[in-house]
Amino acid sequence: MPKTTAEKIASKREQIQQLQNEEKQLIQKQKEQDRKDRTKRLCQRHGLLEKFMPDLATVTDEQFETFIRKGINTTYGQKILAEIVGDTGASTTQHTAKTVAQAGTTPTADKPKTAPQTQAAKPDKSGGGATVEG
Repeated sequence: MPKTTAEKIASKREQIQQLQNEEKQLIQKQKEQDRKDRTKRLCQRHGLLEKFMPDLATVTDEQFETFIRKGINTTYGQKILAEIVGDTGASTTQHTAKTVAQAGTTPTADKPKTAPQTQAAKPDKSGGGATVEG
C-alpha cells in the first residue's frame, strides 16, 4: 500500500530524531574519549616531571604553581617550547608576552627577535630587555 504524504513526513521526522539521538551519543562518546586522553597525558607528563625533579612530590599546589610561573612560564620557556614544536612565528611571541604579563613574572631571558636578523639589538633604557632598531 502506498503511504500518504502525512505518513511519509512522520517517517522522515522519526528518522531525523533517530539520527539526532545517534549524533548526541557520538558526541558524548568523543567527549569522554577526549577526557580520558587528557587525563592520561596529564598523568604521564607530571610523572615525567617528578622523575626529573623528585622534590616536586612534596610541594603544595601553591608552591607548584609558583614553580611553573617562575621557572617554566617565562619568555625563555615559551621560546624553547616554540622551537620544539617548530612554531617560532610572531603570534607565538605575542602570546608569550601576554602569558608572562598575566602570570606577573619577569622573563629570565630576552624576548625572541621578531625583526630580521640583520638588525642589531640595543639595550632598552627602561631595563625591560632589548629593543630592535632598524
